[in-house]
This record gives sequence, C-alpha cells and structure tokens, in this order.
Amino acid sequence: MQYRNLIVALLVVTFSVGVARAEMPLNAERVVISIDKTSQKMTVSLNGQLEYVWPISTAAAGYTTPSGTFHPFRMEEDHFSDEWDDAPMPYSIFFTPVGHAIHGSEHLKSLGRPASHGCVRLDPANAAILYTLVEEVGMANTIVVVKGGGIKRVSPERESASLYGISEGARFSPGALY
Repeated sequence: MQYRNLIVALLVVTFSVGVARAEMPLNAERVVISIDKTSQKMTVSLNGQLEYVWPISTAAAGYTTPSGTFHPFRMEEDHFSDEWDDAPMPYSIFFTPVGHAIHGSEHLKSLGRPASHGCVRLDPANAAILYTLVEEVGMANTIVVVKGGGIKRVSPERESASLYGISEGARFSPGALY
C-alpha cells in the first residue's frame, strides 16, 4: 500500500512540474525593471543583460512610491488618471492594486527628481519602448523591483497603507488610478 501511495505522489509531482513548465517555458524571455528612488533612475534588463537606463520621477514629498517586488497586471496604451484631473498617463504599466503605474509624462523637466503622486514617470518615448518590450515578453515574464529612498518604521496598523503608498493626509480613493 505504501508503495502505491509513493507512486501516486511521484506522478502528481511530475504532472505538477510539467504543468508549471508549460505555463512558463524555461527559455522564456524575462524583463526586470529596476526602479531606484534614491538615484531617480530606471534600469531595464532583458534576460539578465542591461538594455536601458533612464531618468524617472517617483513620489514627491507627501506621497509614496511603494518599495518591493511586483508583477505588472494591467497595461493601457492611452490611459488618463481618474484621480488627478484626467492627467495623461501614456503607455501605463500598472504594478500595484491601488493604481501605481510606470507611465510616460509630459513633465520632462521633472525627470531625475521626485515629482509624482506615487507613480513612476518617464519620458513618453522611453515609456513606449518599455511598453512594447513588456507587451512582447509578457507581463508574467516581467518583474518590477522598486528600492531606495530610505526606510521608515511604521506602526502595524498603518503598515498596509504604507505598503500601497497611502500617505497621511493624502487624497485616497480605493481603486483610484494614480
């Protein structure tokens, strides 16, 4: 009986590994988008090879761009913000459930310093390149890593709000797109 259970367990594991490999082939291309809030730079790597380094703008004082590792889950080529006066957000790649996105911005003079409401802004031409790359490789094969900007100790009650970039006194609407 134990021998039969062992065989069944091995078959289940073998089948599960096969299904996982079918979902993401071993030779699939992978994109890593690294956002450094301290240097206000984004690097983009394809299969471990550095492809691009661009100036960006992350959250201005009073707002937060969340740190962590994320997978994009939605892309919109021609998006306008519901929260910020219909602000254009071309080539949006959304990476948090509360609306943080990487997108193009018409505020080119602000690139290289914190200036956003929490999103990651970049030159629209660079946003178009990134959007096309993520579209070709797939969101499932893309990782967004956000780091830098210092670490703040937060009380446990406010930790979840802090993780999603909700700063005290900021206008916040669940489901709003920043």
